[in-house]
Amino acid sequence: MLNFLGRPAGSGTVGISIYPCQMPKDSSGPQWYTVRCLFGAPRGKGFVYEERMTLWCTDSFENAISFAESEAAVYAKANKLEYLDLAQVCLLPGHPTSGAEVFSLVRDSELGTDEYLDSFFDTGTERQSSWNG
Repeated sequence: MLNFLGRPAGSGTVGISIYPCQMPKDSSGPQWYTVRCLFGAPRGKGFVYEERMTLWCTDSFENAISFAESEAAVYAKANKLEYLDLAQVCLLPGHPTSGAEVFSLVRDSELGTDEYLDSFFDTGTERQSSWNG
């Protein structure tokens, strides 16, 4: 089965439970990961896309992605979206706290600042509000 972009559909919905965990004093054991997943669906004459980040306490990148993709299937079904089989994981540099980095993605580009922002982050079609604080 293919999704609306012509890609193979995901593996299905899996139920999961999440329990809080203690951060270890050393680097072994559970750590915090953020996983960004991408969703989409046809809307009108085009498509709607959503980027969503979830937080996971587990012992590996692989488990963080597995948990996030299972949750993504549930989220997609509940919101009439398709999970687009894109999961990007980021290991947090410690326990989540106020102001902590929760995701980082570095991308090389030949685009200048304004062109880059207009191409990837401020296309004019985002569903967002302005804040003049």
